[in-house]
Amino acid sequence: MRSRARNSKHTAILMSFWGAAVAIWVASSQTVYTAPKGDVLSLGGTVTEIIYALGEGHRVVARDSTSLFPEEVSALPDVGYLRALSPEGVLSVAPELIISEDDAGPVEAIDVVKAANIPFVTVPEDYTADGIAEKIRIVGEALGVPDRADVLAAGVTAQMTAALAKTTTVPEEDRKRVLFILSAAGGPIMASGTGTGANAIIELAGAKNAITDFEGYKPVTDEAISLAAPDVILMMDRHGGQAIADDDLLSRPALQPTPAAQNNAVVRMNGLYLLGFGPRTAQAVVELNQKIYGP
Repeated sequence: MRSRARNSKHTAILMSFWGAAVAIWVASSQTVYTAPKGDVLSLGGTVTEIIYALGEGHRVVARDSTSLFPEEVSALPDVGYLRALSPEGVLSVAPELIISEDDAGPVEAIDVVKAANIPFVTVPEDYTADGIAEKIRIVGEALGVPDRADVLAAGVTAQMTAALAKTTTVPEEDRKRVLFILSAAGGPIMASGTGTGANAIIELAGAKNAITDFEGYKPVTDEAISLAAPDVILMMDRHGGQAIADDDLLSRPALQPTPAAQNNAVVRMNGLYLLGFGPRTAQAVVELNQKIYGP
């Protein structure tokens, strides 16, 4: 009996020892992400806007060329266009953390950057109120300020709810048809179909996308535009070679017969503000609604 008791006690001690050893091994083998506290490279205008809205703009040491808000970011080093980055340009600013929109590229360049073992956080695109809140939380977690991100996300969600209560009251049959033109200077008109930020913002503003028979942004024939019969043309503010005056735009044969041309109904808004789907989107939704339907 004593021998059996001693064996049981010995077994219990061994089990306790091995249990503790396994627990230590598991804990040591798991990689726990700890948000870096150092310099941040922000890739994508919406990501940059969120970082500043979270009060962490002082950590941003460089940005891409689509990051234009708030105004002070323009003074920071520019590593290039979001979709045409070079590894050399990105790594030259020696970031300790990179936070990027999910369409940064090219893929080969991003793979080289990731191989440099710099923490790289990707923020997925989303054109919904819930999606904006999730972007904010992802950025906040990456920066180590999740509580602040929760507060900002809740505030933005409340703003979106209030905005949509104003803009979605237009009866379906009265909703205006809006044609978003991505570009029209020096070539065929490039317009938005479904599945785009432009399509989403038009619908959030209480209107209809005039073209829904394809996805993405594509060149559109004159016949297709005339058949779409948009009530309003929506464009981003552009400068330089991509700019086109209202008179030149509406005089194009495809647009002349449309209600938009007959009523000189062209709406232009800042691209990041209109299509960024970030902290200012609720404001952009209300403003677009007012530009389409009047205050």
